[in-house]
Amino acid sequence: MSRNLWLNISIAAALILIAAFAGQLHKWQKNRPARQASDTSRPLEAESEGEDEAGSLRTEILVRFKPGITRQAIETITTRMNDDVEDRIEAVEGLSVIEDEDNRSADEVVAQYRMLSEVEYAEPNIQIKLDHEGAGKHVHANDELFYKQWGLFNHGQDGGKSGADISAMQAWATTKGSGEVVVALLDSGVDYTHPDLAKNIWRRPGIIIAYQDEDLTPDGPIDDINGLNLLEDTGDPMDDNGHGTHCAGIIGAEGGNEIGVAGVNWTVKIMPLKFMDAEGVATVRDAIEAINYVINRKRAGVNVRIISSSWGTMAKSRALEDVIRKAGEEGILIVAAAGNASSDNDAKPHYPGSYDLNNVISVAALNRNDELTTFSNFGATSVDIAAPGQQIVSTWLEHGYQEKQGTSMATPFVSGVAALILAANPGISIDELRSRLLKSVDPLPSLRGKVATGGRINAAKALGSQ
Repeated sequence: MSRNLWLNISIAAALILIAAFAGQLHKWQKNRPARQASDTSRPLEAESEGEDEAGSLRTEILVRFKPGITRQAIETITTRMNDDVEDRIEAVEGLSVIEDEDNRSADEVVAQYRMLSEVEYAEPNIQIKLDHEGAGKHVHANDELFYKQWGLFNHGQDGGKSGADISAMQAWATTKGSGEVVVALLDSGVDYTHPDLAKNIWRRPGIIIAYQDEDLTPDGPIDDINGLNLLEDTGDPMDDNGHGTHCAGIIGAEGGNEIGVAGVNWTVKIMPLKFMDAEGVATVRDAIEAINYVINRKRAGVNVRIISSSWGTMAKSRALEDVIRKAGEEGILIVAAAGNASSDNDAKPHYPGSYDLNNVISVAALNRNDELTTFSNFGATSVDIAAPGQQIVSTWLEHGYQEKQGTSMATPFVSGVAALILAANPGISIDELRSRLLKSVDPLPSLRGKVATGGRINAAKALGSQ
């Protein structure tokens, strides 16, 4: 064999080896685990980081600048600190989301801004989580699973206590709800194609302009036809967790359609706001932007009067408190879960339910025997009312139905009753609505000293049907 032939064979073999090595390197790089932005097992108070498009860690904080500090001045400050203004919360003057570019911790960035004379307050963008574990004239629902819905009608089924329910059937003799009432659901989104929910999902009317936020949507408005997805800044709030879909069914699964379950409202409009991911995790920034969206839609002409919030954290946020206060000024009630730690919220607050604001109602969970559940938080002054929250059957993903428990489930019962009141009394004020809910209770010995009203919500009393 000639020398040239051997040389050609050697060169070819070398090229094959190089190509194989390059291919293996590419495969290794492709399959290498991506750097994670957060670890959901960490304490809530420590969770203040997000992830940029390259997968690297970043820090976000919430800063409220003092009145009179101009946008240009804020830009100058953040540029000097090598930070970016990620978003401005229009509902609260001076409130901004600041993103750090120097890989500093949230505590470091917060401390730096707190030293500035132009700043009213600065705080980390903390993590929040879902709150779940897993007589007279009346109207009976013909939905196939209604017999399991003890929270609406408890006749002692499955070992329950007869009458330990919200008196829904008597309330329905007055009203089953109204398509003119909009309830914003801040959660993991909603399966808006579910056959028991589809007719009751809010759709942005043509006369209402699409949502525009110059910071979140610099390239143009979001087509928020069915609500908003805060995780992806899109108009598709499809649920990939299930929690939001379950809560939506409690508020407003279509009643009387011979399938599935009945909601507290047979007719209503549910506005899905997806700010929780598939694991049920979000940050306070996401919640603030969601509430800011609701305020924007209210100002644009949407009759949204209730925000149902089945989530929470033990970390207090002044920024979240500010935007909730602003929602109250706009005539929006916040119904919030008390939490599932079996603890006293008077001693260990659980937010947003523990904010001392006149547009917030905190809800504890009851079992089918009118007893406070073992998991439910309580509070003689900080928790307002109780509602069914254990063994609750409602809508689920893939057009199904599941049984869940938690103050997460109790919360939409109260949100639903609030919507019934608005259906019957469209012009009622936020203060009157809250007062009507808290006065319309059945006093229970098990709640004495545990919740401020000492009772369970009664829809019939709230509507004057009982």
